[in-house]
Amino acid sequence: MARPERIPRAAGPGRIEWSIMHGLAIRIVLLTLLAVWRPAAAQDLEPRRWSHLPTGLNVFGVTAGASDLDIYFDPVLRIEDAEARLYLGGLGFVRAFGLFGQSARFDLKVPYAAGRWAGLLDGESASVRRRGFLDPRLRFSLNLFGAPALAGGEYLAFRQQHPVNTTVGVALEVTLPAGDYNDTKLINLGNNRWVARPQLGILHQRGPWQFELTGSVFIYGENDAFWNGNRLTQDPLYFAQGHVVYAFRPGWWCSLSGGYAFGAEKEVNAIPKNDDWRSVYGSVSLGIPLGQRQALKLAWVWGGTNVSTGSDSRNVILGWTVNWDG
Repeated sequence: MARPERIPRAAGPGRIEWSIMHGLAIRIVLLTLLAVWRPAAAQDLEPRRWSHLPTGLNVFGVTAGASDLDIYFDPVLRIEDAEARLYLGGLGFVRAFGLFGQSARFDLKVPYAAGRWAGLLDGESASVRRRGFLDPRLRFSLNLFGAPALAGGEYLAFRQQHPVNTTVGVALEVTLPAGDYNDTKLINLGNNRWVARPQLGILHQRGPWQFELTGSVFIYGENDAFWNGNRLTQDPLYFAQGHVVYAFRPGWWCSLSGGYAFGAEKEVNAIPKNDDWRSVYGSVSLGIPLGQRQALKLAWVWGGTNVSTGSDSRNVILGWTVNWDG
């Protein structure tokens, strides 16, 4: 395998591109970078996604957060002490409505990020910065039973009459290839491909307690502009997550969550890379009401790889939401 050349310094201070490597070495670097930049599963560790909402409810939200990653490369690449610091923001919207007599919802998320990746290549410092939009996500979900389409007094009466209740729902989330992407760059915020994600969820409500389980599959489209015209394909990623939520005062709640993801082996130009993904995730969240229409959510999310290459991440997230009927 060709040995990577030293990375030259760019003209601006602190702007050192991870580039000018050749042959198989650069291909491995690119695959590893793609493997460690996997925000989707960590961001998706979200409790209360199957909660019964009143028909006609609208929710608008703003999210801000920070993420630290320790990145582990194959030792043959001579890349050490690799890390990333990302600052995340985004806008979101939820609309609840009725369909076939059951409650349904539509979600839109538009995320933004600014970050710096840094490390040592053959003992020499290197770093690169990126800022821009990540790929937006659309999600449609439908509760199959346990959550009828109700509004106003009918909704409140149903909730009071059913303190113990089980809801089963299905959903489809689609990630659009609309984030910032440049096939000549080693690190991108967008992924230049569609991702479809069918989901199945179960929520059991017992008084102030909620027990939630979600299984999903990430089905990746093809990226035919992966680094200077190469073609990237990827096997499905399987992700299971569970949440325990406790509402201890009106509008106040806390949750403990865990998840496990595996699969997602990649091929570049139809050549398998034997780089399956196995990661565990966990989080704690706190919901704080701000009057009748507004709320805050604070979450700590962590992720860790179960293989020799990948990344460990630590994320803190703060969200604000406002809701209205209509």
